[in-house]
Amino acid sequence: MLDRWLFEALKVTETTAVGCYDWIGKGNNIAADQAAVNAMREALNALPFDGRIVIGEGERDAAPMLYIGEKVGAGGEVIEVAVDPLEGTNICARGDYGSMVVMALSTAGSFLNAPDIYMEKIVIGPDYPEEIICVNDGTRENLTRLAKHKKCRTDDLVVMILDRERHKNSIDGARALGAKVFLLADGDISAAIAAATPGSGVDMYIGVGGAPEGVLAAAALKCIGGQMKARLVFKTSEEIKRAKAMGIEDIDKVYNAHGLVKNDAIFSATGVTDGLLVNGIKKQNSHIITETLLMSTLQKKAFKIKTKSC
Repeated sequence: MLDRWLFEALKVTETTAVGCYDWIGKGNNIAADQAAVNAMREALNALPFDGRIVIGEGERDAAPMLYIGEKVGAGGEVIEVAVDPLEGTNICARGDYGSMVVMALSTAGSFLNAPDIYMEKIVIGPDYPEEIICVNDGTRENLTRLAKHKKCRTDDLVVMILDRERHKNSIDGARALGAKVFLLADGDISAAIAAATPGSGVDMYIGVGGAPEGVLAAAALKCIGGQMKARLVFKTSEEIKRAKAMGIEDIDKVYNAHGLVKNDAIFSATGVTDGLLVNGIKKQNSHIITETLLMSTLQKKAFKIKTKSC
């Protein structure tokens, strides 16, 4: 069963987060990312499975990163791996809020095999019908439908959006309805999960971010519930060509979480700096304390796990 890898996933993200610790607040995002990649690759290669990176940092076979198509593991059961070794590299470098290590595992043929491009995403909680959200509609329409279903006013809603110029219309549209807009500097996996988590205080995540982050967020939503709509965003004909070479025929297809992650999945996220979902690494004397959010579709719930190590 896939759950046999649950605590192995925990160890991988914990080890990787610890590998980033010395780079927190040092102003060197490249070194922080490289430290994460090195630590995660070493941890993955120690696992007794036949792993393949399906969602990674790029597609170049010679790249110093965990790239799409890379083989990991010491051999055994075939497992697909989706990774973001350090979500929020700039956040880590600044010592700011919200960097974490993220990984998901599933069985063969599960994760959407897409190039490392952009993806448009909308996420809401599990208590709403899927048709409330639509990537073909604007922010105003999506928020208005959500408010109607919740039987509340639009100015009671909280929406998270990446702070990017490309999101100006979404930000302006949400504020025109009176909604509270929380702008993110980087890292939208945690925002998507927060929007899907009852009681988080976040009603919706909306915006265009990385496709790998979209698939990783979908893996978490498969575990805890939540509604998601997503569509790949192509900027060039070369990106379309790459997508089709990876088996994507309908470039306009709208996916939900189950379309992005078809089978059961495990999700693990360990904090590097304090964030929405998990606290960052702390040092107490000779001990290192980590906090990890661990989920499985088979258990349908999330665990917060603190680990103290020497």
